[in-house]
Amino acid sequence: MKRVASIILGGGQGTRLFPLTMSRCKPAMCYGGRYRLIDIPISNAIHSGCQKIFIITQFLSRSLHQHIINTYPSSPNSSFIELLSSEEKYQNKTWFQGTADAVRQNLDYFMETPSDYFLILSGDQLYHMDFSHLLQFACETQADAIVTCLPVNQTDAKRMGILQIDSFHWITSFCEKPQHETELNRLRCSDMQKEHLGIKDPELNHLGSMGIYLFKREALINLLKRDAREDFGKHLIPTQIENGKVAAYIHKGYWEDIGTIDTFHKANIALTEPNPHFNCYNEDWRIFTAQTTLPGARISHAQVHQSIICEGSLVEAEEISKSILGPRTIVHKGTTIHSSYIMGNDFYIRPAETSFFPEKFQIGKNCMIRNVIIDKNVSIGNGVKLINKNNLSNYDSDHLYIRDGIIVVPRGTTIPDDFEI
Repeated sequence: MKRVASIILGGGQGTRLFPLTMSRCKPAMCYGGRYRLIDIPISNAIHSGCQKIFIITQFLSRSLHQHIINTYPSSPNSSFIELLSSEEKYQNKTWFQGTADAVRQNLDYFMETPSDYFLILSGDQLYHMDFSHLLQFACETQADAIVTCLPVNQTDAKRMGILQIDSFHWITSFCEKPQHETELNRLRCSDMQKEHLGIKDPELNHLGSMGIYLFKREALINLLKRDAREDFGKHLIPTQIENGKVAAYIHKGYWEDIGTIDTFHKANIALTEPNPHFNCYNEDWRIFTAQTTLPGARISHAQVHQSIICEGSLVEAEEISKSILGPRTIVHKGTTIHSSYIMGNDFYIRPAETSFFPEKFQIGKNCMIRNVIIDKNVSIGNGVKLINKNNLSNYDSDHLYIRDGIIVVPRGTTIPDDFEI
């Protein structure tokens, strides 16, 4: 892996994740109570032995930069991480227009790195992968480019790039987000292909691109110069496939693209399952993140079922079930929380010099909270009911939002006593 430089695309605006992305970019979003989404590709790259990691940022990047600086400080062992933010250059004065454009505008920096391969990664996906296997596959096939993919059902196929391969794993066809039945049928794997690939689930009839690409150095340079369009999935990958020598690497583990409030909520709550698909408890493949000096959580009287309660939390609730409480979460007596992700707080009491946040960060007494995402530094009064009693799919107000049926309380919000929705 000394021959590989990783490029992590961390500039995602995350419009479908609004209002969680009002104050941060998508890769900076808190996950599982302890992590940021960007920690996943960085950790995979480090465990795989990558010795040079570039992170490209753009939208609302302050908290992402701060997290990376705090988590991966410069030292002889970790100075290989380099932040590349959007900047005005003599030859180009525009913001990044897409994934490929972000790489193209930073090509001069990448060319200074003596790497034979470039690994393109997304900053907002959940998966475990040893990229050394990807490099080995690239060397065996002598492909100019590798597209990682996994078996998906027809519903997921409509939101992904779908590809077809021959018996040697060379990609013969590619279509970005096919919607029509005839097109989906054309891209289906044959029964013989499924048997060859070891796909036994009858619902998994397509191969979906994971948005992870490995390019030979010269192949990437030539592609970026030959095709001036903005996006890898929509534009450059089809162009490279037309030129041949693009192979598909089949990933058979868990993978999730965090694209909506619904997928974000489900991915977090899934961590409370006895055997979650995404395992955060593997000592051999730890997820690196910022360290804290907070004390252990203190729980009084509460019944806790299948939940994760992070350090520094003070919990006197009636019941917590299938939920995650992030660092410094304070919950008072009589409150029940079910199937919810509480991100926690940056402080116990707001800094004296700011009035942007509520005076106290807490969830009050006798509240009912169900299917909710509560962002950081929020104050919820006594007797509040966040239960979506009218089963709304979407809703906007000054206090909160509903997306995909999930109630979302934005960062820094104050919800008064006895509020109900």
